[in-house]
Amino acid sequence: MNKKIGLYFGTFNPIHVGHLIIANHMVENSDLDEIWMVVTPHNPFKKKKSLLDNHHRLEMVYLATASYDKIRPSDIEFKLPQPNYTINTLAHISEKYSNKNFSIIMGEDNLKSFHKWKNFEAILEDYNVYVYPRISEGIVETRFDNHPKIHRVNAPIIEVSSTMIRTGISEGKVVRPLLSENVWALIDEMNFYKK
Repeated sequence: MNKKIGLYFGTFNPIHVGHLIIANHMVENSDLDEIWMVVTPHNPFKKKKSLLDNHHRLEMVYLATASYDKIRPSDIEFKLPQPNYTINTLAHISEKYSNKNFSIIMGEDNLKSFHKWKNFEAILEDYNVYVYPRISEGIVETRFDNHPKIHRVNAPIIEVSSTMIRTGISEGKVVRPLLSENVWALIDEMNFYKK
């Protein structure tokens, strides 16, 4: 039987305990066998000063997931043409790992704009989507209410954000409890996110 892999996309700038809580909850409380944390590369056409280089963010994901057997980092999008579209990543990863079944993990906030994604209908034809709750504005399209490929997982609502952590670091606040110990050690040693 093919392993079921949930793809959790993000810039992970930096990866924090909220990401790990969601990923761990998803893999322990659904039919998924593993979660791959897919680090989204920096779009070369966009200037984003606060976004660390791809390899630094990937290293933090490696450090954060090292002690989790069912959660692993992925740099699959680093090798794909920019800008990245999820449909292209899914096609590539499904071809490369044809012995695995892939699904997407997303927050409810992303589900609200999912109908605007490139080829979202094609994604739903071939892939399942696991949705975790988020506190956010707006409404989810009613067409997704009872969609057979969209699975809502009753995960904890985590109100920790990478933006909040970066701002805290730049303001000299203690943010260590929001990060894995080894991720914090790297951020501190490299002076990441300090102004």
